[in-house]
Amino acid sequence: MSLRFIYGRAGSGKSHFCLNDIKKRINEGTDSPLILLVPEQFSFQSEKNLIKTIGEAGMLKAQVLSFRRMAYKVLNEVGGLTKKHMNASGKSMLIYKIMEENSGKLKVFRKSVKRQGFITTVSDIITEFKRYDITLENLNSTLDRIENENLRNKMEDLILIFSQFEERLHKKYVDSEDDLAILAEKMSKSHMFDEAEIWIDEFSSFTPQEYKVLDKLMDKTKRINITLCTDYLDCSLADNSTDVFLPTKSTEEKILKIVLEKNIKYDKPIALKCSPCYRFKDTKELQHLEKYLFSYPYKIYKEKCQDISIFKALNKYTEVEDTARDIVRMCRDNGFRFKDIAVISGDLDGYESLFGAIFKEYDIPYFIDKKRKINDNPIIMLIMSVVEILSQNWSYEAVFRYLKTGLLELTKEDIDLIENYVLSNGIKGNAWIKEEPWDFGLSYSFEKKEISDYEKEILSNINLIRDKIREPIIKLSKDIKGRKKGRAICEGLYNFLCSIKLDEKVAAWIEYFKENEELDKANEYSQIWNIVMEVLDQIVEVMGEETLAIGTFSQVLSKGFDEYEIGVIPPALDQVLIGSVTRLKSHDVSVLYIVGVNDGVFPAALAQEGVLTDSDREILKERGIEIAKDTRSRAFEEQFLVYTTLTTVSKYLRLSYSIADEAGKTKRPSIVIGRIKKIFSNVEEKGDLIEIQNEEEKLKYVTGPRATFNKLISNIKKDSNGYITPMWVDVYRWYNKNDKWSRKLENVFNGFSYSNEAEIMDTNRVRKLYGRHLNISVSRLERFVNCPFSYFIQYGLNAKERKVYKLSSPDLGSFMHNVLQVFSSKLKEENLSWKEIDSEWCEREVSEIVDEVLESMPSSVFNSSKRYKHITNNAKRILNRSVWLITEHMKRGGFEPSGYELSFGNSGDFPPISLQLHSGETVSLIGRVDRVDSMNSEENTYLRIVDYKSGTKEFKLSDVYYGLQMQLLIYLDAMLTELEKEMNKDAIPGGILYFKLDDPIVKTKGDIADSEIEERIMKALKMNGLLLDDPDIIRGMDSEIEKTSDIIPASIKKDGTLSKAYSSVATIEQFNLLRKYVRDTIASLCEQILEGNIGVKPSKHKNGDACEYCIYPSICQFDTSLEENKYRIINDKSDEEVWNEIGNKYNK
Repeated sequence: MSLRFIYGRAGSGKSHFCLNDIKKRINEGTDSPLILLVPEQFSFQSEKNLIKTIGEAGMLKAQVLSFRRMAYKVLNEVGGLTKKHMNASGKSMLIYKIMEENSGKLKVFRKSVKRQGFITTVSDIITEFKRYDITLENLNSTLDRIENENLRNKMEDLILIFSQFEERLHKKYVDSEDDLAILAEKMSKSHMFDEAEIWIDEFSSFTPQEYKVLDKLMDKTKRINITLCTDYLDCSLADNSTDVFLPTKSTEEKILKIVLEKNIKYDKPIALKCSPCYRFKDTKELQHLEKYLFSYPYKIYKEKCQDISIFKALNKYTEVEDTARDIVRMCRDNGFRFKDIAVISGDLDGYESLFGAIFKEYDIPYFIDKKRKINDNPIIMLIMSVVEILSQNWSYEAVFRYLKTGLLELTKEDIDLIENYVLSNGIKGNAWIKEEPWDFGLSYSFEKKEISDYEKEILSNINLIRDKIREPIIKLSKDIKGRKKGRAICEGLYNFLCSIKLDEKVAAWIEYFKENEELDKANEYSQIWNIVMEVLDQIVEVMGEETLAIGTFSQVLSKGFDEYEIGVIPPALDQVLIGSVTRLKSHDVSVLYIVGVNDGVFPAALAQEGVLTDSDREILKERGIEIAKDTRSRAFEEQFLVYTTLTTVSKYLRLSYSIADEAGKTKRPSIVIGRIKKIFSNVEEKGDLIEIQNEEEKLKYVTGPRATFNKLISNIKKDSNGYITPMWVDVYRWYNKNDKWSRKLENVFNGFSYSNEAEIMDTNRVRKLYGRHLNISVSRLERFVNCPFSYFIQYGLNAKERKVYKLSSPDLGSFMHNVLQVFSSKLKEENLSWKEIDSEWCEREVSEIVDEVLESMPSSVFNSSKRYKHITNNAKRILNRSVWLITEHMKRGGFEPSGYELSFGNSGDFPPISLQLHSGETVSLIGRVDRVDSMNSEENTYLRIVDYKSGTKEFKLSDVYYGLQMQLLIYLDAMLTELEKEMNKDAIPGGILYFKLDDPIVKTKGDIADSEIEERIMKALKMNGLLLDDPDIIRGMDSEIEKTSDIIPASIKKDGTLSKAYSSVATIEQFNLLRKYVRDTIASLCEQILEGNIGVKPSKHKNGDACEYCIYPSICQFDTSLEENKYRIINDKSDEEVWNEIGNKYNK
C-alpha cells in the first residue's frame, strides 16, 4: 500500500490528471479495481467527466463513488443492512416525540420544542456528534468537568435526547449518519477494495468518520491518490494567518499522521505547475487573479482588463437587470452559449425572485440549482391543513387553507361563496359538524330578518358545498381522532387522501405540467407524492404502536415534512446555471457572474448558529469534545471558498454589488472588490448610478424584444418634450412595423395621455343606477360632499367590503341605539316618565334589555369571545350612565320626549321629506331621528332634536355651511313642518343637540365625594349643538343653570341674558335661514348626483381628509402627484363668517 498526494492550485488540472491517470491504468491492462472517490455533490459531474475520458467500455473497470455510495456497496456485500434506514424526516419526528415526552426533565430546551426550526437544530447537533465520532460515553465523562452552569444544563439536555434517540433508534433502525462508522467496522470483511487504486478528488477536508474509513482503506488498497488544492510540497503546517490553503494543509497533516502511524509507503507527490494553469491558458488576467488573490505581497496587473470587470449597482434589481443585459451581450457578441454561463450569489434567497422575473423578461433560459422546501407545495398544504382542521377544531384558517389548495372538486366560486358566508357569520368549530343545515342570514345582522327566496336558494347551495367539504373530513375524524395508535392514524389519513382522489388529481396535474412544458413542476409533484408516502411510512415505523393525540400527530407530521427538500433536474441543456457559491459543482464554466458581492455576503459573515455557541465549543474542545469547526477555522474555509469560486471560471469573470437595499439603506462592497481593485489597477468598474450618455454604450439596452420594449417606453416617457435619440428612434420603428408590438405601443401611448379623472356620467346611466325617483338619506349626501366618487362606488355601484363577523364601532353604536329605543318604549308602555324613575330601576331594566336584545339576535358576536363579552359589559355600563344622564336632563327641564326613533320614509312614522329641484323634479329624503323633545307654551310648541352618538361629534356651523352636517337641521325642519300641519299653530325650533353615549373616567388628585364625581361626569358628557337664543327656552332645558350650564352649551349672565361668547345659540330668524339653506344645499347636491357628478374630488380640512378612512383607494387611484388629483380644501369658517355668508345669500 502506498499514498500519493497530487498538489496543485486551482485550475492546475488535478481532476484532469486523475481522470487521465485512470485512463492510463486501463490502457495498461490493470486488473486492480479503479475508483474515483468524490464528495456527494460532485458525483454526477465526475461520472460524466469519467465517461467522457475513458468511454463507456472503460466504466466496466472504473467507477465513481462517494463515501455514502461506498458504504451502501460494502454493506450490500458483507451484510449489515438488516435494519431499516431512518432518514432525516424520521429522525426529526422521533426527536420531537422524545422532547415532548421529556419536556418536564429538560432544563434549557423545555420551551423550545415547538419553536420553528428547533428540532432541526437538535437533529444537526446529533449529526455533528456522529460525524465527529462523539459517543454518549465521551459526553457523560466530560459533563462533570464543565463548570459553566448554562453549558452543563445544555449538555445534560442533549445527552438525555441523544441517549433516548439511540436507544429507540437501534431497536429496529439504523441512522444514515452511522453508515460510515459501520463501513469502517465492516471494511475488513469486504473484498471490493482489495488491491484497488483510489483517486480521491475535490475534498478540502474530511470528518473524523471519513478519516476512519480512509484508515481502513489504507489496509486494503494498492495505492491511494489524494488531490490537495495547495501550492507547495512542505509537509509541515504553515504558520501563516493569511494562507488561503490552510484548510487543505491541515487536512494533509492529518492524513500524514495516519500514514506515519501505519508505516505506509509515501510515494513522491505529483506537483502540477501553473505556468499557466490549464484552465486559464486563454486569459492572463484570470491567471494573475488565481496567483495573487490571497498572496502577500501581491503583484499589480497594470494592463487593461478585458476578462475581469466590476459592476456597481444602485440596488439589487438594477444589479440583476444589468447582469441579464451582459449575458445577452456575451452570447450575441462573443459567441458563448447560455450553458457556458453561471450566475452565483452568497445570498441566493435574496436574489432568486429577481432572477426569475428579469431573466424571463430578457428571454434568458435559466435553471436555479437549489433544493426547495416542500411545505409550500399544495399537496403538503392540503394534508397539513386537514390534520389541523381536526387538531384546531375547524378553525377558519385551517379550513380555507385546505380548500384553497386547488386539489379539491370545488370551483373558485364555490369556495368564495362559502368563505364569505363563514366569515360574515363567524362559523367555526361544531357548526361544521352539526347535522342541521346552516340557516343564518347571508351576512350577520343585529336584527332577526326574514330570509328571502333568493337568499334561500343561495343558502341551499352553500349547504351543498358544506356537505362536500365536511363529509370526508368527518369520516377521517372518526378514524383518527382521540388517542389512536400512530399506525391507525396514518392508515386513516391515507384512506382519506384516496377518498378525495388526491392521487388521481396529482397525476392529472403532473400530466398538465408536462403538456405545458413545466417539467420542473411535474418533477416536483412526482417527488412530493412519494415523499408523503415515505413520511407516513416513517411514522408507522417509528411510532406506529404508540398512542398519539391528534395535536401531537399534527406536530410530528409537520416536523417530518420540514426535513424534506427536493432537487429539480434541469429541464433543458442550453440554459444559464444559477446557484449559490456553495453549490457550484462544475469546472466547465466559461463565464461567471457573481452577484451580491457585498460585505457580509461574499465572503459570508460568520454567525454561529445552533444551540452551542463558539465559546461553548471552545470549552468542549478543551475537554476533548471537538465538534465541527470554530470561528477561526470557518473563516479560513470561507476564504478558501472565495478562492475556489473566483478561480472556477475559465474565460470571463464579472463581480457586481449594490450600494443600497430595498429600504434605501447603504450597503458596503465586499473586501473582495477592494482586493481586486488593488491587484488590477486598470480594472473597469461600471455602474448605473449615472445615466449613460455615450450612444454606443447605450446599445447594451437593446436586447430581447420584451426588455428592450420596456426600456424604449421608459426613454420616451422620460423626456417630456417627446425627444428621443436616433438609436431609440430606430428601435421604435422596428416595433411599429411589427403588428404584435405596434398594438402594444398604441396602448402605451394611450396610457401616457391617461387622466385619473372620472367623467360625468350620462343621465340614462344615472337613472339606471339610482332609479327614476331619487330616494336618499342625509348621511349619504354628506358622503357625497366628502367625495362624489366614493358616494358613486358605495351607493351607485353598491360595492361593499367583505362582511366579517366582528364587532365594529358602528355595530356597537347600533346596538346601544337599539337598547335605548327598547328602554324608551318600555317607559312609554308603562306610562312612566323619565322624571319618575330611579337609578336602581334604570340599572335593572338596562341589564334585562341588553340580555333580551342579545338573545333576540340570530347569532351574537357579543358572546363570541371573552373580549367581546368584556365589551358587552362596558356597553351595559355606558348605557346605565346614559339612561341616568337622560333622567337628569329631563328632571332639570321642561322638555319632554315626544317621540323615539321616528322615521321618515314610505313605510315610516312620517312620509319622506320631499324637496323640489330647479328642474321641477322632486327627491325624497329618508332618515330616522333618535329622539324628539317638545315643550309647550300657550302660543307655541318648541321642538328639540337629540341625536345619540357613541363617538365624539362636535356641532360646527362651518360644517353646516359646507354640507357636512345637515342631518339634525333637516330633521328639525321636517318635524316643525309636520307639527305645524298637525297642530295648526306655530312650532318653534328649540335646538339641535348631540348626546354622547359614554361613561368617562374622571381623573382626580385626591379623594373626592361621589356627588362631585357625578358632577364632573355630567360636565364631561355635556351635550353640544345649537340652541334657540331665548333665556326662557334655555331654562326650559336646564332649570338649574347658574352662569354656565353643565348639560347644554349655554351660559346666562347676571342680567338674565345669554352670554354669546359661552353659548351656542341662534335666533328664530337664523334658525329659519339655516333651514332654508340646508334645504337648498340638499337640492343642489341631489342635482349634482342626478347630473352624473362622480368626480374624484375628496375633501380635506385641518383635522384630516376624506381619504383617511375610505375603503376604496384601490378603485379611485387618487394620487396627489397627478395634476388632476387635488383635494377640495375646506377652510374652517367662524360662526360670524357663516352667518354673514348665508345672510348675503338670502339678502338678510
